[in-house]
Amino acid sequence: MKRWSIIGLTMLVLAMVAAQCGGSPAVAPTKPAETKAAPEAKGGGQIPATVEGKYNVAFVYVGPHDDGGWSQSHDVGREYVEKNVENVHTVYVENVAEGADAEQVIRSLARKGFNVIFTTSFGFMDASEAVANEFPDVNIIHISGFKTNGKNFGNLMGAMEDIKYLAGMLAGSRTKKDGNTKLGYIATFPIPEELRLGNAFALGVQKTCPECKVDVRWIFTWHDPIKEKEAASSLFDGGAQVVMTGADTPAPALAAPKGKWGITYDYVGNCTVDACLTSMYWNWGVVYSRIVNECRDKKWKAGSEYFDADTGGLGLFGFMSGEKPQPGIADLPEADLQLIRDTLDKMLKGQFNRFDVFAGPITNNQGKVVVPEGKKLEQADLDGFAQFGSPCKTCMYWWNENITAELPKLDTK
Repeated sequence: MKRWSIIGLTMLVLAMVAAQCGGSPAVAPTKPAETKAAPEAKGGGQIPATVEGKYNVAFVYVGPHDDGGWSQSHDVGREYVEKNVENVHTVYVENVAEGADAEQVIRSLARKGFNVIFTTSFGFMDASEAVANEFPDVNIIHISGFKTNGKNFGNLMGAMEDIKYLAGMLAGSRTKKDGNTKLGYIATFPIPEELRLGNAFALGVQKTCPECKVDVRWIFTWHDPIKEKEAASSLFDGGAQVVMTGADTPAPALAAPKGKWGITYDYVGNCTVDACLTSMYWNWGVVYSRIVNECRDKKWKAGSEYFDADTGGLGLFGFMSGEKPQPGIADLPEADLQLIRDTLDKMLKGQFNRFDVFAGPITNNQGKVVVPEGKKLEQADLDGFAQFGSPCKTCMYWWNENITAELPKLDTK
């Protein structure tokens, strides 16, 4: 989800189905657009209204607010803002198609008088920029993109690679305990984010199961329960003991045969079956609340913000305070579980971040050292493909040595 270089991303977005969105991280619409208002203003196509005397905040979703994944994680964040920020009124508009429809919705919200608008899909970026330039008194924060005007339009994303690294440790431990050495990863689009998150997962696997291998299935969508379940089943049928997803539904856990495991993504509440080992989830509320307060106090600075786990904006289900571990964790080696707990604790204290995840030595699956001992990747490396004009040095077009898949082909036309 998704901050690529401007040149690289522009070319990549044009080369792909223009249906990419953020998160974290980006969701491609898989159904006809259907704009719905928040509960306060039900009615097909109706744009919700502001409330006089309150600070009005709107959220725009690419999918349904209760999708069990990306959009629902944002809606939980919206509810947190409603409950925890004084004198605020929030609404959402869901199932908004990227492109012209998104621009119309965002512009309508700005005309209605909303003070802040969060647009939560990568494909909403250009529409958000256009509206922000028309309405300089409205702050528009785009999730997962890379553009900003430095005034009232900025972008926001989090380092989910932190949590996928931890999930990899857990998956490696479970796989080794079960006497298997195969894992699977459901990937969405061939973009830097998906290789970054897949590599972070694989690096975590390597910590607890050095002999384990990870296979990959590409589905070219952010949210399609049928495709996700088919991909998960394909990986399980191919021998994977644990399957992790980069998409939105809990398909890996739901498709897991008896004795195998799935790891879900995005939403804290989607790890609902015993076969779910954990979920890597977003906690947008704490981040949104801070930004809303900064906007109201005129202290928010439009730019690019990329947060780590120490903000409280990221979570690993079953390992956060007050959460009960899933059944699949109970019999794992204590040394592995302690490694996960200790690393998470360092992350939450700001002592371990995304650059530590990608600290050398790292070797790719072609036998080349991509990050030498004592070196770490930089932000441009995490975000970019050199093939699309990124200024990155190492970049992210590689698979870790324990990933058996070939690199995805890039359309550089």
